[in-house]
Amino acid sequence: MNAPTSPAADVQTSLAAIHAGFDANGYLCSDAIATAVYLATRLDKPVLVEGPPGVGKTELARATAAWLDKPLIRLQCYEGLDESKALYEWKYGKQLLYTQVLKDKLGDLMAGAQGLAESIARLHEFDDTFFNTEFLEPRPLLKALWAPAGAVLLIDEIDKADQEFEAFLLEMLQDYQISIPELGTIAACVPPVCFLTSNNTRELGDALKRRCLHLYIPYPDAALERRIIARRVPLLGEKIRQQLVGFVQGLRELDLKKPPAISETIDWARALVLLHAQELDADLVRTTLNLLLKFQDDITQVDGEIYRLVSAARKS
Repeated sequence: MNAPTSPAADVQTSLAAIHAGFDANGYLCSDAIATAVYLATRLDKPVLVEGPPGVGKTELARATAAWLDKPLIRLQCYEGLDESKALYEWKYGKQLLYTQVLKDKLGDLMAGAQGLAESIARLHEFDDTFFNTEFLEPRPLLKALWAPAGAVLLIDEIDKADQEFEAFLLEMLQDYQISIPELGTIAACVPPVCFLTSNNTRELGDALKRRCLHLYIPYPDAALERRIIARRVPLLGEKIRQQLVGFVQGLRELDLKKPPAISETIDWARALVLLHAQELDADLVRTTLNLLLKFQDDITQVDGEIYRLVSAARKS
């Protein structure tokens, strides 16, 4: 008979399963990421994921959806986003069509009514006919609440939305429910696993942060970045992979407007495969540097450092 496992051992087993599940879906996660996902699924708490652009915040939501075998529902935030785009809209065209079709039935409805007051009273009996779920167009937030087996909800780049929209989200993030004036309160069938991402373009409110677990994803260290490149670009040779990561790590130590993130590293690795590169050299780096750096000022600044960085990378 097997001895019962301790709660701590159960947690470690669960964390190992998250690592393995994410790895099987092409996402190499740290212990901090695995712990955040574990707590989010156990506590039904949203996770606010912060960090530089391109470090895998959005990919974390995709990997979680694949691991849990749940649909990924994404809401891309932008300035001016409002509830009609995020929560629901009424199908006004369908309502109008039905109104026209039923117009001929008004005579039957009003038959026997005595005076205007009674006629209006009869019409009021049908107030809710055109304001029910039949005429409701769900947007991402409502789709996530209605998902019968749950979903992974990604609210991407919440820092780009207005503070008013951030305040609108509080009920959703607190209780996984929303209020629709014509229908009342709609609660989640199964609470979604919710991720909010932020690139820190503005400070988020304390009320939103209190409702969320916090996770910061930094730039990966060299060992993790080599593993990621090996997984995402397996055709890249080991030698040049080592040099590529060493060069990118060196770039991040410079004072750049936008240091290259892991997404740029992956793009560069794929380009080097297409170019059949076997080893880094200054000319190769100079002609492909625009894959890593997105601002001309950064490219100009790095140009004078290329020989030094390539030399250091080849020794790494």
